Amino acid sequence: MALALAAGLALPTAATATEALPTPTVEEQRLTQAVPQEILARSGFDVVAPRLARLLAASHSYARARQAVTREGAALWRRAVDRVQGRGPAGGDLSRDDDRPLYWARLGMTSELRTWRPGFAVTEGQRAALLDVLERTTRGQTDLRLPPRAKGLKRVLVTGFDPFTLDRDIRISNPSGATALALDGTVIRTADGPARVETAVFPVRWQDFAEQTVERALRPYLPHVDLFTTVSQGRVGRFDVERTNGAWRGGFPDNENVGRTETVPVADPATQPQWTTTTLPYAAIVAADTGRFPVYDNTSVTEIPAGGAEPVVRPDGPTAGSTARAGGGGNYLSNEIAYRATLLRDRLGLHDSLPGGHVHTPVLQFAAGNTQDVTDPEFVRNRLDIVAQVRAILAVAVAAGR
Repeated sequence: MALALAAGLALPTAATATEALPTPTVEEQRLTQAVPQEILARSGFDVVAPRLARLLAASHSYARARQAVTREGAALWRRAVDRVQGRGPAGGDLSRDDDRPLYWARLGMTSELRTWRPGFAVTEGQRAALLDVLERTTRGQTDLRLPPRAKGLKRVLVTGFDPFTLDRDIRISNPSGATALALDGTVIRTADGPARVETAVFPVRWQDFAEQTVERALRPYLPHVDLFTTVSQGRVGRFDVERTNGAWRGGFPDNENVGRTETVPVADPATQPQWTTTTLPYAAIVAADTGRFPVYDNTSVTEIPAGGAEPVVRPDGPTAGSTARAGGGGNYLSNEIAYRATLLRDRLGLHDSLPGGHVHTPVLQFAAGNTQDVTDPEFVRNRLDIVAQVRAILAVAVAAGR
Protein backbone atom coordinates (compact mmCIF):
# COMPACT_ATOMS: atom_id res chain seq x y z
CA MET A 1 0.00 0.00 0.00
CA ALA A 2 2.76 2.40 0.93
CA LEU A 3 4.60 1.65 -2.33
CA ALA A 4 1.41 2.20 -4.29
CA LEU A 5 0.83 5.56 -2.60
CA ALA A 6 4.40 6.58 -3.24
CA ALA A 7 4.05 5.63 -6.89
CA GLY A 8 0.86 7.62 -7.10
CA LEU A 9 2.54 10.69 -5.63
CA ALA A 10 5.26 10.35 -8.26
CA LEU A 11 2.82 10.54 -11.19
CA PRO A 12 3.14 13.58 -13.48
CA THR A 13 0.98 16.48 -12.46
CA ALA A 14 -1.23 18.60 -14.68
CA ALA A 15 0.39 21.47 -16.52
CA THR A 16 0.71 24.66 -14.52
CA ALA A 17 -0.11 28.14 -15.73
CA THR A 18 3.59 29.05 -15.85
CA GLU A 19 4.55 26.24 -18.25
CA ALA A 20 4.98 27.10 -21.91
CA LEU A 21 2.35 25.83 -24.28
CA PRO A 22 3.46 23.25 -26.85
CA THR A 23 4.39 24.81 -30.17
CA PRO A 24 1.91 24.27 -33.03
CA THR A 25 3.34 22.45 -36.01
CA VAL A 26 4.32 24.16 -39.25
CA GLU A 27 1.04 22.97 -40.80
CA GLU A 28 -1.00 24.26 -37.86
CA GLN A 29 0.71 27.64 -37.94
CA ARG A 30 -0.64 28.25 -41.45
CA LEU A 31 -4.16 28.23 -40.02
CA THR A 32 -3.86 31.86 -38.96
CA GLN A 33 -3.66 33.03 -42.56
CA ALA A 34 -6.69 34.59 -44.23
CA VAL A 35 -7.26 31.89 -46.85
CA PRO A 36 -7.69 28.95 -44.43
CA GLN A 37 -10.02 31.05 -42.31
CA GLU A 38 -12.08 31.98 -45.36
CA ILE A 39 -12.33 28.35 -46.50
CA LEU A 40 -13.49 27.26 -43.03
CA ALA A 41 -16.02 30.09 -42.75
CA ARG A 42 -17.46 29.55 -46.24
CA SER A 43 -18.01 25.84 -45.58
CA GLY A 44 -19.29 26.01 -42.01
CA PHE A 45 -16.29 23.98 -40.82
CA ASP A 46 -15.09 26.87 -38.66
CA VAL A 47 -17.14 25.43 -35.78
CA VAL A 48 -15.31 22.09 -35.72
CA ALA A 49 -12.14 22.93 -33.77
CA PRO A 50 -13.90 25.15 -31.20
CA ARG A 51 -16.32 22.30 -30.47
CA LEU A 52 -13.46 19.90 -29.79
CA ALA A 53 -11.82 22.50 -27.54
CA ARG A 54 -15.00 22.76 -25.47
CA LEU A 55 -15.31 18.98 -25.17
CA LEU A 56 -11.68 18.66 -24.12
CA ALA A 57 -12.13 21.39 -21.51
CA ALA A 58 -15.12 19.51 -20.11
CA SER A 59 -13.25 16.17 -19.99
CA HIS A 60 -12.21 15.20 -16.48
CA SER A 61 -10.27 12.09 -17.38
CA TYR A 62 -8.09 10.72 -20.15
CA ALA A 63 -10.75 8.15 -21.01
CA ARG A 64 -13.37 10.87 -21.52
CA ALA A 65 -10.95 12.91 -23.62
CA ARG A 66 -10.21 9.89 -25.80
CA GLN A 67 -13.94 9.28 -26.29
CA ALA A 68 -14.41 12.90 -27.37
CA VAL A 69 -11.47 12.81 -29.77
CA THR A 70 -12.60 9.53 -31.34
CA ARG A 71 -16.19 10.70 -31.75
CA GLU A 72 -15.36 14.15 -33.10
CA GLY A 73 -12.67 12.85 -35.44
CA ALA A 74 -15.02 10.31 -37.01
CA ALA A 75 -17.74 12.97 -37.20
CA LEU A 76 -15.46 15.32 -39.15
CA TRP A 77 -14.72 12.65 -41.76
CA ARG A 78 -18.41 11.81 -42.16
CA ARG A 79 -19.32 15.49 -42.33
CA ALA A 80 -16.74 16.10 -45.06
CA VAL A 81 -17.93 13.07 -47.06
CA ASP A 82 -21.57 14.08 -46.66
CA ARG A 83 -20.88 17.65 -47.74
CA VAL A 84 -19.06 16.59 -50.90
CA GLN A 85 -21.72 13.98 -51.73
CA GLY A 86 -24.59 16.44 -51.26
CA ARG A 87 -26.03 15.31 -47.93
CA GLY A 88 -26.91 17.83 -45.26
CA PRO A 89 -26.33 21.58 -45.32
CA ALA A 90 -23.52 23.05 -47.39
CA GLY A 91 -22.68 25.38 -44.51
CA GLY A 92 -21.76 28.22 -46.84
CA ASP A 93 -21.19 29.20 -50.46
CA LEU A 94 -17.99 27.22 -51.04
CA SER A 95 -18.72 24.52 -53.62
CA ARG A 96 -19.52 21.13 -52.14
CA ASP A 97 -16.80 19.30 -54.09
CA ASP A 98 -14.05 21.09 -52.15
CA ASP A 99 -11.62 18.94 -50.14
CA ARG A 100 -9.98 21.85 -48.30
CA PRO A 101 -12.48 22.28 -45.43
CA LEU A 102 -11.53 18.82 -44.17
CA TYR A 103 -7.82 19.60 -44.27
CA TRP A 104 -8.01 22.92 -42.45
CA ALA A 105 -10.61 21.74 -39.92
CA ARG A 106 -8.41 18.76 -39.05
CA LEU A 107 -5.46 21.07 -38.41
CA GLY A 108 -7.65 23.20 -36.18
CA MET A 109 -8.52 20.09 -34.17
CA THR A 110 -4.93 18.87 -33.90
CA SER A 111 -3.84 22.34 -32.80
CA GLU A 112 -6.46 22.39 -30.07
CA LEU A 113 -5.45 18.93 -28.90
CA ARG A 114 -1.73 19.68 -29.04
CA THR A 115 -2.10 22.81 -26.88
CA TRP A 116 -4.83 21.45 -24.56
CA ARG A 117 -3.98 21.89 -20.88
CA PRO A 118 -6.16 19.48 -18.88
CA GLY A 119 -6.73 19.68 -15.16
CA PHE A 120 -5.31 16.18 -14.77
CA ALA A 121 -2.09 14.44 -15.69
CA VAL A 122 -1.58 13.54 -19.35
CA THR A 123 1.73 12.04 -20.42
CA GLU A 124 3.43 12.82 -23.71
CA GLY A 125 2.61 9.30 -24.83
CA GLN A 126 -1.07 9.74 -24.05
CA ARG A 127 -1.26 13.03 -25.93
CA ALA A 128 0.54 11.42 -28.89
CA ALA A 129 -1.98 8.57 -28.79
CA LEU A 130 -4.87 11.05 -28.89
CA LEU A 131 -3.30 12.84 -31.85
CA ASP A 132 -2.90 9.49 -33.61
CA VAL A 133 -6.58 8.68 -33.03
CA LEU A 134 -7.55 12.09 -34.39
CA GLU A 135 -5.38 11.70 -37.49
CA ARG A 136 -6.74 8.25 -38.32
CA THR A 137 -10.41 9.02 -37.70
CA THR A 138 -10.45 12.32 -39.59
CA ARG A 139 -8.81 10.63 -42.59
CA GLY A 140 -11.36 7.83 -42.92
CA GLN A 141 -8.75 5.22 -42.05
CA THR A 142 -10.97 3.81 -39.29
CA ASP A 143 -14.10 4.07 -41.46
CA LEU A 144 -13.22 1.55 -44.16
CA ARG A 145 -16.39 -0.54 -44.31
CA LEU A 146 -16.04 -3.28 -46.89
CA PRO A 147 -19.43 -4.82 -47.72
CA PRO A 148 -19.95 -8.57 -47.30
CA ARG A 149 -18.90 -10.59 -50.30
CA ALA A 150 -21.78 -10.98 -52.72
CA LYS A 151 -22.01 -12.47 -56.17
CA GLY A 152 -21.11 -9.89 -58.80
CA LEU A 153 -20.14 -7.16 -56.33
CA LYS A 154 -16.52 -5.96 -56.48
CA ARG A 155 -14.81 -4.18 -53.61
CA VAL A 156 -12.43 -1.32 -54.38
CA LEU A 157 -10.06 0.61 -52.11
CA VAL A 158 -8.88 4.11 -53.09
CA THR A 159 -6.59 6.54 -51.29
CA GLY A 160 -6.00 10.29 -51.67
CA PHE A 161 -3.77 12.98 -50.21
CA ASP A 162 -3.96 16.30 -48.37
CA PRO A 163 -3.18 19.55 -50.21
CA PHE A 164 0.56 20.29 -50.39
CA THR A 165 3.10 22.96 -51.47
CA LEU A 166 1.00 25.38 -49.44
CA ASP A 167 3.83 27.88 -49.02
CA ARG A 168 3.75 28.37 -52.79
CA ASP A 169 -0.01 28.93 -52.80
CA ILE A 170 -2.04 28.59 -49.60
CA ARG A 171 -5.21 28.18 -51.71
CA ILE A 172 -4.18 24.79 -53.10
CA SER A 173 -6.67 21.91 -53.23
CA ASN A 174 -5.75 18.29 -53.96
CA PRO A 175 -8.02 16.52 -56.47
CA SER A 176 -7.02 13.13 -55.04
CA GLY A 177 -8.41 14.14 -51.65
CA ALA A 178 -11.54 15.48 -53.33
CA THR A 179 -11.86 12.16 -55.16
CA ALA A 180 -11.63 10.22 -51.90
CA LEU A 181 -14.43 12.28 -50.37
CA ALA A 182 -16.60 12.03 -53.50
CA LEU A 183 -16.27 8.25 -53.88
CA ASP A 184 -16.29 7.01 -50.28
CA GLY A 185 -19.08 4.46 -49.82
CA THR A 186 -20.38 4.88 -53.37
CA VAL A 187 -21.18 2.19 -55.92
CA ILE A 188 -19.74 2.44 -59.44
CA ARG A 189 -21.58 0.69 -62.25
CA THR A 190 -19.10 -1.16 -64.48
CA ALA A 191 -19.31 -3.50 -67.44
CA ASP A 192 -18.53 -6.30 -65.00
CA GLY A 193 -21.20 -5.33 -62.47
CA PRO A 194 -21.30 -3.00 -59.46
CA ALA A 195 -18.22 -2.00 -57.48
CA ARG A 196 -18.37 -0.57 -53.97
CA VAL A 197 -15.63 1.97 -53.22
CA GLU A 198 -14.10 2.72 -49.82
CA THR A 199 -11.56 5.51 -49.40
CA ALA A 200 -9.07 7.10 -47.02
CA VAL A 201 -6.77 10.13 -47.11
CA PHE A 202 -3.11 10.32 -46.12
CA PRO A 203 -0.87 13.16 -44.93
CA VAL A 204 1.93 14.72 -46.95
CA ARG A 205 4.57 14.10 -44.29
CA TRP A 206 7.67 11.92 -44.56
CA GLN A 207 7.67 10.95 -40.89
CA ASP A 208 4.15 9.53 -40.93
CA PHE A 209 5.12 7.26 -43.81
CA ALA A 210 8.28 6.14 -41.99
CA GLU A 211 6.02 5.19 -39.08
CA GLN A 212 4.15 2.79 -41.39
CA THR A 213 0.88 4.73 -41.54
CA VAL A 214 0.17 3.31 -45.02
CA GLU A 215 0.81 -0.30 -44.06
CA ARG A 216 -1.15 -0.01 -40.83
CA ALA A 217 -4.16 1.40 -42.64
CA LEU A 218 -4.15 -0.91 -45.69
CA ARG A 219 -2.88 -4.26 -44.38
CA PRO A 220 -6.25 -5.41 -42.93
CA TYR A 221 -8.08 -4.68 -46.17
CA LEU A 222 -5.87 -5.60 -49.16
CA PRO A 223 -6.57 -9.35 -48.83
CA HIS A 224 -10.31 -8.63 -49.01
CA VAL A 225 -10.61 -6.20 -51.94
CA ASP A 226 -10.79 -6.85 -55.67
CA LEU A 227 -8.81 -3.79 -56.74
CA PHE A 228 -6.97 -0.88 -55.14
CA THR A 229 -5.37 2.28 -56.37
CA THR A 230 -3.51 5.03 -54.63
CA VAL A 231 -4.19 8.43 -56.21
CA SER A 232 -2.31 11.71 -56.11
CA GLN A 233 -1.94 14.95 -58.05
CA GLY A 234 0.72 14.72 -60.74
CA ARG A 235 1.35 16.53 -64.01
CA VAL A 236 -0.43 19.38 -65.77
CA GLY A 237 -3.20 18.37 -68.16
CA ARG A 238 -2.86 14.58 -68.01
CA PHE A 239 -3.49 11.39 -66.07
CA ASP A 240 -0.74 8.83 -65.65
CA VAL A 241 -0.94 5.17 -64.68
CA GLU A 242 2.47 4.70 -63.09
CA ARG A 243 3.99 1.42 -64.24
CA THR A 244 6.94 1.27 -61.80
CA ASN A 245 7.54 2.58 -58.27
CA GLY A 246 10.99 3.20 -56.79
CA ALA A 247 12.46 2.73 -53.31
CA TRP A 248 13.92 6.22 -53.07
CA ARG A 249 12.99 9.45 -51.30
CA GLY A 250 14.12 12.48 -53.25
CA GLY A 251 14.08 15.05 -50.46
CA PHE A 252 11.38 17.48 -51.64
CA PRO A 253 9.97 19.28 -48.56
CA ASP A 254 6.73 17.95 -47.11
CA ASN A 255 3.93 19.88 -45.42
CA GLU A 256 6.14 20.36 -42.35
CA ASN A 257 8.90 21.75 -44.61
CA VAL A 258 11.00 18.68 -43.86
CA GLY A 259 12.91 16.85 -46.59
CA ARG A 260 14.14 13.25 -46.63
CA THR A 261 16.75 11.90 -49.06
CA GLU A 262 17.18 8.19 -48.45
CA THR A 263 15.97 4.71 -49.29
CA VAL A 264 12.28 4.35 -48.43
CA PRO A 265 12.31 2.96 -44.87
CA VAL A 266 10.24 -0.23 -44.62
CA ALA A 267 10.00 -3.24 -42.34
CA ASP A 268 12.46 -6.06 -43.15
CA PRO A 269 14.78 -3.92 -45.30
CA ALA A 270 16.94 -6.97 -46.08
CA THR A 271 14.25 -8.21 -48.47
CA GLN A 272 13.31 -4.77 -49.81
CA PRO A 273 13.23 -4.54 -53.63
CA GLN A 274 14.39 -1.44 -55.49
CA TRP A 275 11.27 -1.50 -57.66
CA THR A 276 7.64 -2.58 -57.52
CA THR A 277 5.21 -2.67 -60.42
CA THR A 278 1.57 -1.93 -61.03
CA THR A 279 -0.91 -4.76 -61.54
CA LEU A 280 -3.64 -2.39 -62.71
CA PRO A 281 -4.92 -3.14 -66.25
CA TYR A 282 -3.06 -0.14 -67.63
CA ALA A 283 -3.53 -1.02 -71.31
CA ALA A 284 -7.31 -1.08 -70.93
CA ILE A 285 -7.32 2.13 -68.90
CA VAL A 286 -5.22 4.02 -71.45
CA ALA A 287 -7.32 2.76 -74.38
CA ALA A 288 -10.67 3.74 -72.84
CA ASP A 289 -12.45 7.07 -73.26
CA THR A 290 -12.66 8.09 -69.60
CA GLY A 291 -12.85 11.90 -69.83
CA ARG A 292 -11.38 15.09 -71.23
CA PHE A 293 -7.83 14.56 -69.96
CA PRO A 294 -5.50 12.15 -71.82
CA VAL A 295 -4.35 9.10 -69.86
CA TYR A 296 -0.83 7.72 -70.27
CA ASP A 297 0.90 4.46 -69.41
CA ASN A 298 3.98 6.01 -67.83
CA THR A 299 6.95 3.64 -68.01
CA SER A 300 9.79 6.07 -67.31
CA VAL A 301 12.06 5.76 -64.25
CA THR A 302 15.36 7.18 -63.05
CA GLU A 303 17.96 4.64 -61.93
CA ILE A 304 21.62 4.14 -61.13
CA PRO A 305 22.51 1.23 -63.40
CA ALA A 306 24.21 -1.83 -61.95
CA GLY A 307 27.87 -0.98 -61.61
CA GLY A 308 27.22 2.69 -62.34
CA ALA A 309 27.46 5.82 -60.20
CA GLU A 310 25.24 8.44 -61.82
CA PRO A 311 21.43 8.52 -62.26
CA VAL A 312 20.09 7.73 -65.73
CA VAL A 313 16.55 8.25 -67.05
CA ARG A 314 15.11 5.05 -68.56
CA PRO A 315 11.98 5.68 -70.67
CA ASP A 316 11.09 1.97 -70.74
CA GLY A 317 11.56 1.10 -67.09
CA PRO A 318 14.42 -0.10 -64.88
CA THR A 319 17.24 -2.39 -65.96
CA ALA A 320 18.35 -5.48 -64.05
CA GLY A 321 20.20 -4.82 -60.81
CA SER A 322 19.70 -1.06 -60.87
CA THR A 323 19.19 1.21 -57.87
CA ALA A 324 16.08 3.39 -57.78
CA ARG A 325 16.26 7.16 -57.86
CA ALA A 326 12.71 7.87 -59.09
CA GLY A 327 9.74 5.78 -60.08
CA GLY A 328 7.34 6.76 -62.83
CA GLY A 329 5.64 8.96 -60.25
CA GLY A 330 8.89 10.62 -59.15
CA ASN A 331 10.48 10.28 -55.73
CA TYR A 332 8.05 12.17 -53.51
CA LEU A 333 5.27 10.79 -51.32
CA SER A 334 3.04 9.90 -54.27
CA ASN A 335 5.71 7.47 -55.45
CA GLU A 336 6.19 6.31 -51.87
CA ILE A 337 2.55 5.46 -51.21
CA ALA A 338 2.49 3.54 -54.48
CA TYR A 339 5.69 1.73 -53.55
CA ARG A 340 4.48 0.89 -50.04
CA ALA A 341 1.02 -0.27 -51.15
CA THR A 342 2.33 -2.46 -53.96
CA LEU A 343 5.14 -3.85 -51.78
CA LEU A 344 2.51 -4.71 -49.16
CA ARG A 345 0.46 -6.39 -51.90
CA ASP A 346 3.47 -8.48 -52.88
CA ARG A 347 4.46 -9.37 -49.32
CA LEU A 348 0.91 -10.54 -48.70
CA GLY A 349 1.28 -12.88 -51.66
CA LEU A 350 -1.29 -11.01 -53.77
CA HIS A 351 0.79 -9.90 -56.75
CA ASP A 352 -0.81 -12.37 -59.15
CA SER A 353 -4.38 -12.00 -57.87
CA LEU A 354 -4.92 -8.36 -56.85
CA PRO A 355 -4.93 -5.49 -59.40
CA GLY A 356 -3.37 -2.48 -57.75
CA GLY A 357 -1.14 0.50 -58.40
CA HIS A 358 -1.03 4.27 -58.65
CA VAL A 359 -2.87 6.86 -60.72
CA HIS A 360 -1.67 10.46 -61.00
CA THR A 361 -4.34 13.06 -61.73
CA PRO A 362 -3.81 16.34 -63.58
CA VAL A 363 -2.75 19.35 -61.54
CA LEU A 364 -5.84 21.20 -60.34
CA GLN A 365 -5.61 24.70 -61.76
CA PHE A 366 -7.38 27.99 -61.10
CA ALA A 367 -8.66 30.13 -63.94
CA ALA A 368 -6.02 32.17 -65.74
CA GLY A 369 -5.47 35.43 -63.91
CA ASN A 370 -6.89 34.23 -60.58
CA THR A 371 -4.07 34.80 -58.12
CA GLN A 372 -6.10 35.65 -55.00
CA ASP A 373 -9.61 34.18 -54.93
CA VAL A 374 -9.95 30.87 -53.10
CA THR A 375 -12.15 29.46 -55.86
CA ASP A 376 -13.56 30.21 -59.29
CA PRO A 377 -15.86 28.43 -61.79
CA GLU A 378 -13.02 26.96 -63.85
CA PHE A 379 -11.30 25.67 -60.70
CA VAL A 380 -14.52 23.93 -59.66
CA ARG A 381 -15.10 22.52 -63.15
CA ASN A 382 -11.55 21.17 -63.30
CA ARG A 383 -11.94 19.43 -59.96
CA LEU A 384 -15.31 17.92 -60.86
CA ASP A 385 -13.96 16.68 -64.20
CA ILE A 386 -10.92 15.09 -62.55
CA VAL A 387 -13.07 13.32 -59.96
CA ALA A 388 -15.46 12.08 -62.66
CA GLN A 389 -12.56 10.77 -64.71
CA VAL A 390 -11.07 8.89 -61.76
CA ARG A 391 -14.48 7.26 -61.30
CA ALA A 392 -14.50 6.29 -64.98
CA ILE A 393 -10.94 4.94 -64.77
CA LEU A 394 -11.99 2.76 -61.81
CA ALA A 395 -14.95 1.44 -63.79
CA VAL A 396 -12.63 0.41 -66.63
CA ALA A 397 -10.11 -1.12 -64.23
CA VAL A 398 -12.75 -3.19 -62.45
CA ALA A 399 -14.25 -4.46 -65.70
CA ALA A 400 -10.82 -5.34 -67.10
CA GLY A 401 -9.69 -6.91 -63.82
CA ARG A 402 -7.51 -9.95 -63.80
